[in-house]
Amino acid sequence: MRLKLAIFDCDGTLVDSRAAILWTMDAAFGAVGLVPPEHGLVRQIIGLSLDHAMAVLAPQHPPHTQMALVESYKRAAIASAIHPASAERTFDGIDTVLDELDAAGVLLAVATGRGRRALDESLAGPPLAGRFAATISADDAPSKPAPDMALQALRLTGVAAADAVVIGDTEYDIAMARHAGIAAIGVAWGHHPADRLLHAGAATVVERPADLTGTVLGLLG
Repeated sequence: MRLKLAIFDCDGTLVDSRAAILWTMDAAFGAVGLVPPEHGLVRQIIGLSLDHAMAVLAPQHPPHTQMALVESYKRAAIASAIHPASAERTFDGIDTVLDELDAAGVLLAVATGRGRRALDESLAGPPLAGRFAATISADDAPSKPAPDMALQALRLTGVAAADAVVIGDTEYDIAMARHAGIAAIGVAWGHHPADRLLHAGAATVVERPADLTGTVLGLLG
């Protein structure tokens, strides 16, 4: 039997980390003496690797300042992990989706713009710990929307592109899938609206986690 693979984004798809990201970005800009960007703009870059994100959020500043913001964000992220205003949680129903896909014999992977340390911390506890056959971070491959993260997930699991699906909440997830030759499902509980996900190439957009398992299995045949 051919192996099947579901490649999940993390932030906005598996994990509701909006408050943590906004708090951390505010702290990162403040620590280097810059005015933090509007939260609406920050939400638009969630899913990109930090170097790409800072280039979008601080385009008027030179590369060395953007890289200083990257390092500042990493330091602030450590503090955000214990800050009560920035707690993150798994979206309701995601644990059931993972259970159902696993029971159906579908391998699971994560491909995210998070760095390795932040990803490992997020996946360390229930209900996400031990679930994934492959985890690809921003430290392991070029940023979405490049196809590299998805292609690495295929290599690590031995699954063909035709037998995989990407699940994500941003156009960067959908574009990554398209560039890798993989079908994509958008989710409506994250950061980009459904019309944006469909325009980027999503096969469909699901409104709630309860609808996700059937959609994934339907695309995977």
